[in-house]
Amino acid sequence: MVCRRVQDIKPFLVMDVLEKAQAMEQAGEPIVHLEVGEPDFETPEAVKEAAIEAIRRGETHYTHSLGMAKLREAVCAHYANTYGVTRLEPDQVMITSGTSPAFLVALSALIACGDEVILSDPHYACYPSFIRFMEGVPRTVPVLEEDGFQYRPEGIRKALTPAAKVILVNSPANPTGTLLDADRMAAIADMGRWILSDEIYHGLVYEGRAHSLLEFTDRCIVFNGFSKLFAMTGWRLGYLIVPKDLIRPMQALMQNFFISANSISQWAAYAALTDPRVQKDVERMRRTYDERRRFMVRRLREIGFGIRSEPTGAFYVFADARRFTNDSLRFAFEILERAKVGITPGVDFGSRGEGYVRFSYANSLENIAEGLHRIEAYLSTLDQRRVSG
Repeated sequence: MVCRRVQDIKPFLVMDVLEKAQAMEQAGEPIVHLEVGEPDFETPEAVKEAAIEAIRRGETHYTHSLGMAKLREAVCAHYANTYGVTRLEPDQVMITSGTSPAFLVALSALIACGDEVILSDPHYACYPSFIRFMEGVPRTVPVLEEDGFQYRPEGIRKALTPAAKVILVNSPANPTGTLLDADRMAAIADMGRWILSDEIYHGLVYEGRAHSLLEFTDRCIVFNGFSKLFAMTGWRLGYLIVPKDLIRPMQALMQNFFISANSISQWAAYAALTDPRVQKDVERMRRTYDERRRFMVRRLREIGFGIRSEPTGAFYVFADARRFTNDSLRFAFEILERAKVGITPGVDFGSRGEGYVRFSYANSLENIAEGLHRIEAYLSTLDQRRVSG
């Protein structure tokens, strides 16, 4: 019999869409992928070169359980240069095999059975699964499109109960592309709870400036990594920044469950943070994403999707599809089967995501244009049927 905490894990719906799309492709269908949040760019050449050189040097053994010292030092330097956070020490950085395992380590250290974790609704689809697996309770706070999908500190305060141990912040956010304002971050940091700050989309910002929670408090755990900004999804490398009093217990979890992160990926990540050639590649990718963002927002509005709050970070547009449907899951599979375009149902991101769909612009401008053309053509046939009916 499968244990209850595994039975409680819900499917990741975007993966259901992707897997159906892949099956259609194998059968010869030409699919445009606007569902998956994965950069379409190649990993920068300097990063690849660093990995190849590390293999040739024989850097193929376990590293320190917290990660290579020079990589942890580079993370500290990055936060000092980018956010003015100069108090970090390398032992506060834990290199992980991606940020998803990092969430399990952090939640294991902070919550017990029945403890509540505050998160926005809509939110990244896997957050509730991480929390439930640790036998915690997700407690959602609505965020509204007319407010830019931003947390309202007063809404969080109303949700706080004695069981609420942690507040989870994601800025820039998945699925909405929202940046949280500095004054709201400061207010959240002052609520006397542990803060988990998911900063994986930092660097992919097109208007305004992303702030780290570390600018406002030490009572937080920061999650970041290399997958999104550096187009390194397959390298499976992330990191945690943790307060000093949590280092040893969380290190024990890392030692027992993961030994250490991949050594070759760590050498590649060191190049990503320190090689100036990589920074030029990153800026080129960011400019390209911005061009795609502007194009996608304009075309979606022309087609009839509602976008009251334009995304300013990450690489997603969370669009109101209620003109067309009240069932985003059925709508996503309908678009896939009829228009041959993969999109993500909004309900994947929480109950308040129903009626919305997420489009990813981590694809070429040509593919985005083709995908939106197909959707427009299909939806126009629906409108014609309504008129004739």
